[in-house]
Amino acid sequence: MSNPLDTDAGSELFSSYEAELKLVQADLNQKLDQIPELSGEPRKAAISQAERALEEANELLDQMRLEKSNIPSAARTKINQRFRNHETDTDSAKRRLANLSNDRAALFGARYADDPSGGDVQLEQRQQLLSGTERLDRSTQRLRDSQRLANETEDIGASTLADLHRQRNVIDHTHETLLQSEGYVDRSVKTLKGMARRMATNKIITIAIITVLVLLILAVIVSKFR
Repeated sequence: MSNPLDTDAGSELFSSYEAELKLVQADLNQKLDQIPELSGEPRKAAISQAERALEEANELLDQMRLEKSNIPSAARTKINQRFRNHETDTDSAKRRLANLSNDRAALFGARYADDPSGGDVQLEQRQQLLSGTERLDRSTQRLRDSQRLANETEDIGASTLADLHRQRNVIDHTHETLLQSEGYVDRSVKTLKGMARRMATNKIITIAIITVLVLLILAVIVSKFR
């Protein structure tokens, strides 16, 4: 619970940030105490966690710095002292973390301490392996894209062949229809020719009949005048 001076000075928010900062600093110090006992990947993971805790502590300090400026001058002396103490503790943790992070022998194992160049070789081999894996992944992705494109092309080809088959059926049907129409036309032509011949025959017969009638009439007329 905040004291009356803090409450009167409007430092409740500052005290809230301060309480949260103490928890973060305690967690950070605990992680820093654990790091020397670790090596390799566990040590790297612990350092990453400590770095995140340090970032959170710095963010809380920034919030406290802003809130501190809103506190009246009469109550700011004690607040400033508490703030400087927290800054000192955070800076100390930062330096300690930097020293632990720079301990390459602990980070890469005992073999690095005996032969630093060997550690570099292992790191280079690991990087080459990762690079090879990335290239393999890219090649695999390109193969998948090529396979997908081939499948799409095959589908398009199959669809085109189906369309061509349907068009061929239409053409065959049209050809059959044309052949039937040609047969109808031939029969129509033959019918018309037959009708024309019959009309010509009828015309000749009609002319012959008329001629005979005219001759008979002339014969009758001639016989009357004799």
